[in-house]
Amino acid sequence: MNKQYWSRRIADIEPYIPGEQPKDKKYVKLNTNENPYPPSPRVAEAVAKVAASDLRLYPDPDCAALKKTLAEFYGLRPEQVFVGNGSDEVLAFSFLAFTDEDTPAVFPDITYSFYPVYGEFFGTNCRIVPVREDFTIPLEQLMKNDGTVVLTNPNAPTGIGLSLDEVEQILRANPDHAVIVDEAYIDFGGESAVKLIDRYENLLVIQTFSKSRSLAGMRAGFALGNESLIAALNAVKNSVNSYTLDRMALAAAQAAVEDRAYFYDTCSRIAKTRETTTGKLRELGFFVLPSQANFVFASHERVPARILFRRLREEGVLVRYFDKPRIDDFLRITIGTDAEMEILTATLKRILEEQR
Repeated sequence: MNKQYWSRRIADIEPYIPGEQPKDKKYVKLNTNENPYPPSPRVAEAVAKVAASDLRLYPDPDCAALKKTLAEFYGLRPEQVFVGNGSDEVLAFSFLAFTDEDTPAVFPDITYSFYPVYGEFFGTNCRIVPVREDFTIPLEQLMKNDGTVVLTNPNAPTGIGLSLDEVEQILRANPDHAVIVDEAYIDFGGESAVKLIDRYENLLVIQTFSKSRSLAGMRAGFALGNESLIAALNAVKNSVNSYTLDRMALAAAQAAVEDRAYFYDTCSRIAKTRETTTGKLRELGFFVLPSQANFVFASHERVPARILFRRLREEGVLVRYFDKPRIDDFLRITIGTDAEMEILTATLKRILEEQR
């Protein structure tokens, strides 16, 4: 490929690779951590009320109504809320706002694989901390106060969560830098750090509507934190694109937050299915890490993950496989409906029998 006109910033970069969105046939799709249940019925009602004639007008650049709704849900002030086009955009803005060549980003080697891409793209130095053999994070390596700590909690792709006390230890040890806690999966079993925001001015919590609120197709995410951190994110946003959420996304996101009962019920159902699936996988000979997310990370005692991934795909079941050191014998399996997980385990059982 001729890269003559490419900038040096992107000439040699290795972009993030999202999970497969296949178009060749219908699959049991357990590869991108999407919610298996539709969004709240209130979402469809809210989107339907967005008048087509209004689409000629720009949306509210301040997203005031959504910020107010989120602030009420989390017990904060609107000034402590930032919203963006999916949590990936919010994370990208956070790297721009709180890291640079002099302030490195500090994160585990096994975590959300977009972090090193952000670091390279934005010219940020990164200090990467190897996780332990059991995939837990060595807290002491995040307490050196030498950069902006970025944590996915529960972690991805492992699903292992840090306790609120452990998060607080990291906050106390890094008073001179922001600590970014990416809580994309927190609603499925972890304990959110949001309750610490008024005690630690360096804490920024980032969440998404894609997982627990079933709005991956709408692209909405948000950050919660001290007003000075939110102001920094707004400075970045308004230097890039003042209108990050469209009118439909704003309406959908607000309706999803307002329907608390549906939100709690859906999260509970997924967590229950996760525990049932974990037990069935272990009966089939899988080692499954303890997960607080809407997925499990599993390795079979006998059959390599690469083979299982390929055979599952041939049988119409998609899971995620990472061909990377230390995790190349694991599959990340999104938790679907009970019926979808029955198909998964039955298919795995057949595949394992043929591999004897």
